Amino acid sequence: MKRLLLWVAALFAASSVAHAEVPPFPASFKTQEITTNGTTIHVRVGGSGPAVVLLHGYGETGDMWAPMAADLARDHTVVVPDLRGMGLSTKPAGGYDKKNQAKDVAGVLDTLKIDKADVVAHDIGNMVAFSFAVQNQKRVTRLVLIDAPVPGIGPWEEILKNPLLWHFRFGGPDMERLVAGRERIYLDRFWNEFSADPKKFDEASRQHYAALYARPGAMHAGFEQFHAFDQDAVDDQALLAQYGRLKMPVLALGGEKSFGLTMAVVMRAAADNVTEGVVPASGHWIMEENPKATIALVRPFLDKPL
Repeated sequence: MKRLLLWVAALFAASSVAHAEVPPFPASFKTQEITTNGTTIHVRVGGSGPAVVLLHGYGETGDMWAPMAADLARDHTVVVPDLRGMGLSTKPAGGYDKKNQAKDVAGVLDTLKIDKADVVAHDIGNMVAFSFAVQNQKRVTRLVLIDAPVPGIGPWEEILKNPLLWHFRFGGPDMERLVAGRERIYLDRFWNEFSADPKKFDEASRQHYAALYARPGAMHAGFEQFHAFDQDAVDDQALLAQYGRLKMPVLALGGEKSFGLTMAVVMRAAADNVTEGVVPASGHWIMEENPKATIALVRPFLDKPL
């Protein structure tokens, strides 16, 4: 009997993990597929008021933003896309340079009839957000970039020398074959090495994102995001020369155990009005490791009158 009870308990625990989910978006949020710029972008939209766009990075999707979206939707129209090739967006063979993905963001906003918006971004989302902001300076009212460098801007070349960033150069057909069926193993490395405490990136989230990155074409798209970095660096420097330094307020946040204040160093190389900040007790994965502190830093910045 005791053995039977232990077996039932183990089965229940396994079932609980299998059905675990990442934090959901509020029920008021709607999803839609927006076709633009040669691809289709999966978008979540909710709330009302001034618009704010939340852009995710690698190893996650727009799902990462659910807690912040719930907070901001009280007085903002919140727009949360999955980047090109990631999450539930379609996975074209190319177009992963960030200058082009900025057009994806513009197309989403045009379809939603949103003229101006704040933009909050993390990881590779930073790179898309920067390119979008430089090219659309009158359209972006405030910019928040969190814990990732911007190609070609500030200490980019020095950052590239960090041995932890070997994955910037990892990709191609053979690498795709190596990780096929092993997506969770590959992604665990990111979630573990870039966390202050890997346990904060919980099992439910790992299962959720690993399944999304195991979809056909997803790992190829992810590798292409990194493969485009050299072109992104050239484009960012050219765009900055063409359009000039960013004039809108910028909040540069780094995880305490990750980029820290280096994020502000990066942005001061390209923006005139930079506020710095650090997400305490967090590595790179700010919305998993310390979502309350992240929201507490972002919310007052967005609320501050222009």
